[in-house]
Amino acid sequence: MFDLKQMQQMQVQMQERLAKAQEALKEKKAEGTAGGGAVKVVCDGNQAILSAEIRKGVVELDDEDREMLQDLFIAAANQALEASKKINQESLGSVTGGLRIPGLTI
Repeated sequence: MFDLKQMQQMQVQMQERLAKAQEALKEKKAEGTAGGGAVKVVCDGNQAILSAEIRKGVVELDDEDREMLQDLFIAAANQALEASKKINQESLGSVTGGLRIPGLTI
């Protein structure tokens, strides 16, 4: 028999676990690099960029080098975000048992 009260309790428990998991994601770090380590970007499990490093002496400041630097930064940032999304999926997926819940970022 369907027990609405039990279902509501389960929903509250799941929301609490999700909140804890999302808070824990702030502590996880994902890193992306480009240009053989010339550019490094670090983000957290919530896809927030935390830092970006450009190795000393990577480029001179002419237009061509500036474009290359921008491309390297974009590549490193996207790599870090993809790694962060995997962390997010693993952490939140274990809480939801693999269920896709509308509005939940996993």
